[in-house]
Amino acid sequence: MPNYSIYPIVVGVNETDQGVMTYLRNYGTRIWLPVYVFLIKGGDRNILVDSGLEQVMIPMEFEQEQGMKVLEFEHALAKHALTPEDIDIIIHTHLHNDHCENDYKCTSAKVYVQAAEYAFLQDPHPVDHRYYPDILDDVDVVTLDGDATVVDGIDVIFTPGHTPGGQSVAVDTSRGRAVITGFCCNDKNFPATGPAVCSGVHLNAMQAYDSAQKVKAMADILIPLHDLSVGQQERIP
Repeated sequence: MPNYSIYPIVVGVNETDQGVMTYLRNYGTRIWLPVYVFLIKGGDRNILVDSGLEQVMIPMEFEQEQGMKVLEFEHALAKHALTPEDIDIIIHTHLHNDHCENDYKCTSAKVYVQAAEYAFLQDPHPVDHRYYPDILDDVDVVTLDGDATVVDGIDVIFTPGHTPGGQSVAVDTSRGRAVITGFCCNDKNFPATGPAVCSGVHLNAMQAYDSAQKVKAMADILIPLHDLSVGQQERIP
């Protein structure tokens, strides 16, 4: 079985409030919210988890404070001697625009999404404005229904709540199972003791709470989707 490594690449950043991450907690604390593309290496296919923003936002103070570079999608792939056309598979955590704006550039890729998420994309509720209904036009979409294996050693785990069809991505590595969360969170959602904290932005709080407990229990290496420390690592593990 392959042992994969995960390469987090910062392709955007926002400044926001910690309460966006942690439901009913930590409001009033300003945070950086990095947007990642995760490149998975170790098999015979070029695999991404999410494709990030097309219009890169690069606050100068972020790079100075955090020591991390924010890269455009093509430049991010070029660091790994890849082009968008080289990508074989994109697995989406969910379909908010900051996770999928570069899909159309990956003309050879199959794009894996949950059926519930894809259906919501076609007819999103106005309460969630981050769905662009044409975002996956002309993309080779593969819909999944619940937990599933994408390739040997890489599984998706159905984790709804933040969105109707969020999916976390479990990756077999040399140090156990790494799980990229399928919902917006950072390290404050996963305290060392006690239950995980529900995502601060959600469409169903109870599902979001349950999904957070699910990934916390199953991960040997937990990768919160928007945590700063993730981008400070060149490679996981």
